Amino acid sequence: MAELVRLYLQKEGMEAVIRETGEEGLAAFESEKFDLVVLDINLPGIDGFEFLQRLRKASAVPVVIVSARDTDEDMILGLGIGADEFVTKPFSPKVLVARVRAILRRATDLRAGVNAVKFGDFTLDIDGYLLKKAGQKIPLSTKEFEVLALLATHPGKAMTPETIYSQVWSNQYGDITAVAVYIQRLRKKIEADPTTPAFIETVHGMGYRFNGEMIHA
Repeated sequence: MAELVRLYLQKEGMEAVIRETGEEGLAAFESEKFDLVVLDINLPGIDGFEFLQRLRKASAVPVVIVSARDTDEDMILGLGIGADEFVTKPFSPKVLVARVRAILRRATDLRAGVNAVKFGDFTLDIDGYLLKKAGQKIPLSTKEFEVLALLATHPGKAMTPETIYSQVWSNQYGDITAVAVYIQRLRKKIEADPTTPAFIETVHGMGYRFNGEMIHA
């Protein structure tokens, strides 16, 4: 299955490598840069869930889980610890590639013309999908990173929850209360006092506004 997925990705112009265990995958991240991970849960050694938890401590790179385990509990766990998509087997490789391309397109749009955003002691590395505070990595899920990056690359601009949802989730219809949940998570990680935020402000009757300084390429 991994070889088939790689073949379809390569046919679409993407470079793909296979790592057979979670340990090998984590080791690869120490020496190589990846734009996205297609992850199976049932791996030899550490399973996909543990791999994802460890990965999220170092990177917010997008992750698509593919698995024969299709219970609600598995999906909730996978998405809850930072996966972006959960695709159940059997699946169409063409559909998987379309989802991968959509996620990569979103990431490319976020990076357009901006290398990083600085605010307080934090640096949001757009290219590296990383948030650092005084040089130390702050774990973010992909959705947390993308919400923060969207706001941070439009400093001073008030954005409605609907706009944020459509941009980050690529969907105009859905539960936009997810936006407020992610804003709360981000404030707990970047604000000295989440109840009186300095970086992600609430604009009453509108949405949210970010205070920061963009660094262009």
